[in-house]
Amino acid sequence: MPGADGSGFTAANLPYGMFSLDGETPRAGVRIGHHVLDLAPALHDEVFASGSLNAFLARGRTAWHDIRRRIQCLLDADAPEAAANRAALEPHLVPLERVRMHLPVEIGDYVDFYCSLEHATNLGRMFRPDENPLKPNWRHLPVGYHGRSGTVVVSGTPIVRPRGQRPPAPDSKPPRPVFGPSAKLDIEAELGFVVGTPTRLGETAGDLADHVFGVALVNDWSARDIQAWEYVPLGPFLGKSFATSMSAWITPLEALAHARVPGRAQDPEPLDYLRRREPWGLDITMEVLLDGERVSRPPYREMYWTPDQMLAHMTVNGARLRTGDLFASGTVSGPDAGQRGSLIELTWNGSEPVKLSDGRTRAFLEDGDTVTVTATAPGPDGTPIVLGEVTGTISPARTAP
Repeated sequence: MPGADGSGFTAANLPYGMFSLDGETPRAGVRIGHHVLDLAPALHDEVFASGSLNAFLARGRTAWHDIRRRIQCLLDADAPEAAANRAALEPHLVPLERVRMHLPVEIGDYVDFYCSLEHATNLGRMFRPDENPLKPNWRHLPVGYHGRSGTVVVSGTPIVRPRGQRPPAPDSKPPRPVFGPSAKLDIEAELGFVVGTPTRLGETAGDLADHVFGVALVNDWSARDIQAWEYVPLGPFLGKSFATSMSAWITPLEALAHARVPGRAQDPEPLDYLRRREPWGLDITMEVLLDGERVSRPPYREMYWTPDQMLAHMTVNGARLRTGDLFASGTVSGPDAGQRGSLIELTWNGSEPVKLSDGRTRAFLEDGDTVTVTATAPGPDGTPIVLGEVTGTISPARTAP
């Protein structure tokens, strides 16, 4: 495909998304270079015209593989029938700049984990300096919480600054919480996993690749001041639920075969249901850009808990999976200061603001700021696999009703 080589979106990648033209009903496509291949007419399969990817994902792993191979064969420039295939596909290749992207799946449930040892340690040191930074359970299970699926939005959606209760001012007498727009709006650069094959209530999930179709970059926007006041004793609520951004493109797990690594050593050894049977660490390097300037390079391969362990823990009690469910890794942070995936770490809760090249500083996000998370992974023959970016711009808080 002309223009695909060097783009990171070759036939070795082929991420899926939902797109529309001029207000039409969204339909499924795969990205190849700087084009979108409209799948319903190209493959003569109406499942790709159903308004979301859910119906296709529900077909399961064998169907995912077969469709991927079929698309790759149609795009193969060295195939004997390449000229005929090219002529047949040409009417269904849409330039990327013409399309509007939509949320790729109808999300039933959203679960967010807390799987980075460095992120958890940094926050523990920040807020519990006189204690062990990790709670006693952290090395025994992937900690997580059930999020709000209805506020997962596609990349590019503006993020309205949330309002809520914040901790009392130090000099307030009597102490009363402050209500208003968050003054500590933050990001969390994460990797999300999209479920295809469901499970029944009461059964646990099997192999990761039998249930998870692919991955997408996620930014779990966080209002740290609202979160700090509300999270005891039940954990995140309004400080997280106002918005979570997800890439418009889902990269199939099959495209990441060359990015798989064993995963980080774990001590103590997890309980049997959490023991790794396959290498599901992923060598994915992220970049966080603030107004177009790189401020961090979080390495996903350093995550302590891997996605197969997240899936096992999420379903071990019999909670069922549904097609379109999304679970995310939690903030991705590495051991170096320039590898932290949130502003609260990068600025050490605002005490060491990030300095941008134009002289501006940021402790937390200001209105008008744009945050973009990108990522790459190794592919076959040294070809990089580029994940679809996730981006969002902060809009001012809405006035009180």
